[in-house]
Amino acid sequence: MWPFVRKRPSGFFSSSTAEEVTRGIYGTGLTAIITGASSGIGTETAQVLALRGVHVVMAVRNVSSGNAVKEAIVKEIPTVRIDVMELDLSSMASVRKFALEFDALNLPLNILINNAGVLATPFSLSQDGWELQFGTNHIGHFLLTDLLLEKMKSTSRKSGIEGRIVILSSEGHRLTNWDGVRFDKINNQALYQSYLAYGQSKLANILHANELARRLKEEGANVTANSLHPGLIMTNLFRYQNSIINGNLLLLLFPLLLFGTSTKQLSNLGAATTCYVAMNPEVKGVTGKFFKDSNVCTPSSQALDHELAKKLWDFSMNIIQA
Repeated sequence: MWPFVRKRPSGFFSSSTAEEVTRGIYGTGLTAIITGASSGIGTETAQVLALRGVHVVMAVRNVSSGNAVKEAIVKEIPTVRIDVMELDLSSMASVRKFALEFDALNLPLNILINNAGVLATPFSLSQDGWELQFGTNHIGHFLLTDLLLEKMKSTSRKSGIEGRIVILSSEGHRLTNWDGVRFDKINNQALYQSYLAYGQSKLANILHANELARRLKEEGANVTANSLHPGLIMTNLFRYQNSIINGNLLLLLFPLLLFGTSTKQLSNLGAATTCYVAMNPEVKGVTGKFFKDSNVCTPSSQALDHELAKKLWDFSMNIIQA
């Protein structure tokens, strides 16, 4: 551990790895869905949870890539249980198909990790007609969570084990429009700025987690919902960066993304906070919080706006029920 890093409440730091934050934790009997598990942080998360005995369902857009990752993990850890299933979060039809196919497996669901995402894409629309980053990062995951929520509640009731919903956001949520979510301008191409749109989608992730946590707590469900900023690793999330942003914007954004994140064992570091929130006993009963470096962190004032969270919830419900 770095000697100059001050002690954190959890005992973990920006230099803690995913394996460290889950050491001594056994997930045998648990089932987790991880979206975007065929690359980057999603792959590392899948590997570490599988290492701890969790039955991992990799929800991926590219099934062949997912199977290649599965084979690599199984080769390293032969006893793991991993399934690969197709999921395209930019399509509500694909999300609904995934939920039906998962339900047909008759598996429990203890952990849902909404990890997948796109960053700073050129302006385009999802298959359902929404700006791609908002449609994929927020709406796709909002629908997926809604469709799987009863399964998670049922699993927690039958098992007595707390269900955990983990929604990956980003420190990039701080870099967005002054009014937060521009409900009436989401699809306005003339006003589109890729990184502000990304920030808007990541702000929506935190607002979703917070409002979901409030509702679950209100009904007494044994399921928590939290959001987090993961560590940064250079994955295909950044596949659009060279063509659409210049060095000045990188300098503006990267301090938000990189602050407090060491390059030591970078791939495993990236998944540490996700694995901590998903599995560590210290997080039991904690809900509606934003995590960074495996510790609770204060997000932007917009992310803490309860009225904005409720408005986004109603707006999103109208979309998925249309």
